[in-house]
Amino acid sequence: MRKKLVPVAMGAAGLLLLGGGFATAAVTDPFGANRLDGDKTDQIIEQARKGPAKNVILVIGDGMGDQEITQARNYQYGAAGSLPGIDALPITGQMTTYSVTREGIPDYVPDSAATGTAWSTGSKTYDNAVAVDYQGNPLTSILKTAKANGLKTGDITTSEIQDATPAVQVASVKQRACYSPSRIEQCGDDALDKGGPGSISEQLLATRPDVTLGGGASYFDDTILAGQYEGKTVLESAQQQGYQLINDKTALDGVTRADQDAPLLGLFEPKNMATEWEPTPATPGGANGDAVTCKPNPAVPATSPDLAAMTKKSIELLDNDKGFFLQVEGASIDKSDHARDACGQIGETVALDRAVQEALNFAKADGNTLVIVTADHSHNSQITEDADDVVPSIKLRTKDGADMGIIYPTGAHSGTQVRVAAFGPGAANVTGLIDETDLNKIMSRALQLDSSATTEPTPTEEPTPTEEPTPSGEPTATSQPTPTGEPTATGEPAPTDEPTATGDPTPTDEPGDQPTSQPTAVGGAGDQGSGGDAVRTQQVPGGGNLAQTGGPAGMVAITAGLAMLTGAALLLRRQFRS
Repeated sequence: MRKKLVPVAMGAAGLLLLGGGFATAAVTDPFGANRLDGDKTDQIIEQARKGPAKNVILVIGDGMGDQEITQARNYQYGAAGSLPGIDALPITGQMTTYSVTREGIPDYVPDSAATGTAWSTGSKTYDNAVAVDYQGNPLTSILKTAKANGLKTGDITTSEIQDATPAVQVASVKQRACYSPSRIEQCGDDALDKGGPGSISEQLLATRPDVTLGGGASYFDDTILAGQYEGKTVLESAQQQGYQLINDKTALDGVTRADQDAPLLGLFEPKNMATEWEPTPATPGGANGDAVTCKPNPAVPATSPDLAAMTKKSIELLDNDKGFFLQVEGASIDKSDHARDACGQIGETVALDRAVQEALNFAKADGNTLVIVTADHSHNSQITEDADDVVPSIKLRTKDGADMGIIYPTGAHSGTQVRVAAFGPGAANVTGLIDETDLNKIMSRALQLDSSATTEPTPTEEPTPTEEPTPSGEPTATSQPTPTGEPTATGEPAPTDEPTATGDPTPTDEPGDQPTSQPTAVGGAGDQGSGGDAVRTQQVPGGGNLAQTGGPAGMVAITAGLAMLTGAALLLRRQFRS
């Protein structure tokens, strides 16, 4: 079919001349690719409004780089189609995702723990670190800050709720694998019985979000080793702390309230929640074979809610006059990418898009909600025309009836920038190029959060025995646990967020940890030097800092030192004159 050439729409700067003529774009007749339905200037101006937001909904597609978005769009809606949620967000930009090593230098291929810490706390950190700085000191998440400011909070995911992305909002541990009390080696001195704040499961309960939904039920069977609930399982401690416990979508539908008197904890599957589409892994040379059509996953439990249902219900339960903060994660885009599973990956992107639609529907009706959709990092899946017999690949038959080849050079993350898009008050702040640490500032400013506000989670060290669930109000001490020393390094790989069945381990950077007396925040590229609330304090031997002189003896020493400096200056002056 002959291609029709049409002029490319040009901006006010004038027409771009290419080869002596007008710039043109080739568009085939039946599949016209023009996506503009008129001038969008007024729409963009309307969306670029300032002013605070009452609510913020942050939606994370784990591992959802531009390749993953394009693959899902092509397969489900066709090349000229669009994702009804993700592609409907009017304000877009790009975001850098690098982490840092424990020496504080850039690590260009991050993991989900480091990237999540960046937007949850505003600070860069090392891979495997959950809401601690690059020296292992605890940081405060935006969820905790929002809670301290009187907002309701939620944290939902399709992974285990102890996984890195949900964990960065509710816990601070030096190793992301510290899921539960039995993981003694992985938790190291973060464990309760070592004087630490406890495992991620224990800290989650102490942080007490109003709504927590996801997988990971099996880790709540672990027995607590110290503190108020020693000898009880984590699930039993949740009951005693007044949590509403549910495990299926029927129970979720029936919940009518979730607050600090009765926070909601939904645990729908033992580990990660099953992917919506049946796994279809790529194979060496697979793209040279017959095209594949993706199918529903028969392993999905009929009792489990999907991410869109969890998102809709969470918004319903959190909506209130003071506002709320909600983090939503579609986790298994990443997990399927690691497994080189194209259908699993695309299905989870489509599922995330339905959740985005729920968030947008609420935001448009509410008029005072900022929705941000982005990824924590990108992946290595690529749309390609040719495939060899060595690299795993697959050919998919898309909605257009065309074939799309996808290759997986590795099953690991990549370090490229990712898309960030937004709707609502403050959305314009995601335009251009930002860093993940900037997300923390964008959300905090939109909600007008006071970072000095503190609230202590329900304590786990001081026993208050009770046979009945004890509702907890708003405690008063700081939510940041005290640094507890050197982490215990472990060779065990991080759990299920980063599967390595393909033989390509997720890179980690695990040099010795050297905590200081104060958290040392590493700001992002978008705002150097303001990456968090940490304070740098230079220590002198024997304790104290350089601002202290130690009394009269110190004053004598300072006077003598000044005299020596004055003498040296006079000597240099004479030499210079000579």
